[in-house]
Amino acid sequence: MSKPFLYVENLKKTFPGARGKDDLTVFENVNFGIEKGEFVCVIGHSGCGKSTILNVMAGLDESSDGYVFMDGKEVQGTSLDRGVVFQNHSLLPWKSALANVTFAVKSKWPGWSKEKVRDHAMQYIELVGLKGSEDKRPSQLSGGMKQRVGIARAFAIEPKMLLMDEPFGALDALTRGSIQDELLKICAETKQTVFMITHDVDEAILLSDRILLMTNGPHAQVAESVTVPIDRPRKRETLVRQDGYYETRNHLVDFLVRRSKELQGEYVQDDGTTETETETAPARAAAGSN
Repeated sequence: MSKPFLYVENLKKTFPGARGKDDLTVFENVNFGIEKGEFVCVIGHSGCGKSTILNVMAGLDESSDGYVFMDGKEVQGTSLDRGVVFQNHSLLPWKSALANVTFAVKSKWPGWSKEKVRDHAMQYIELVGLKGSEDKRPSQLSGGMKQRVGIARAFAIEPKMLLMDEPFGALDALTRGSIQDELLKICAETKQTVFMITHDVDEAILLSDRILLMTNGPHAQVAESVTVPIDRPRKRETLVRQDGYYETRNHLVDFLVRRSKELQGEYVQDDGTTETETETAPARAAAGSN
């Protein structure tokens, strides 16, 4: 049986404990695969290690155990085969929007002429809707426009894998929706393979083919892979009327609110509070004896 385009095998990350304290294992036994051209989102509560997993996939961090393979090769260190978009746009402030993109393009194809580099970069500037603003520096751009430049830069190097860490988390709802639409359009045109972290359930349903659900940390794991049963193309304004939307959304919310806690040995009570398994066991035993 052939392996997926990208697969993560038994990944684990442990941080040294403070003085006199045990080491902290954020996640362990993390396994999943991503097919070429697939858009996969991961959802989980803060502290489950989502960003660390992405950084390991990007080559920006090392795991304590396990492996990441992409296109048949083990991921070791950074590479222009993997583009990264963070929540912070990370643009070079002294360069224009276009120059930020051409900088990445020249790094990927150093033998290209200046004209070819510029034409290639402009394709992606236009693709994210920034034609006419290409000569502005980051200080002259809105938050949403800066993030569009970051997305254009990541796509312009035509990476085999695009990694996105809550890229729209700091944007207002209207801007976020607009860029989501741009991302849907670009991915449809380029067939880009994407791994994206999000806390937004509706964003995950709109964008992804599959959604990975992570248990709470420490010792977090991928608990489930949920296939989004909604045909493409998708539109934000009609998403809630699509068959399977509410079933999928309810399943994800139930996991985040209840099941993610129960998988870590906590039980959610009717009032929304939680108790650990050791706390509830005596009460359950007493109730059973009555």
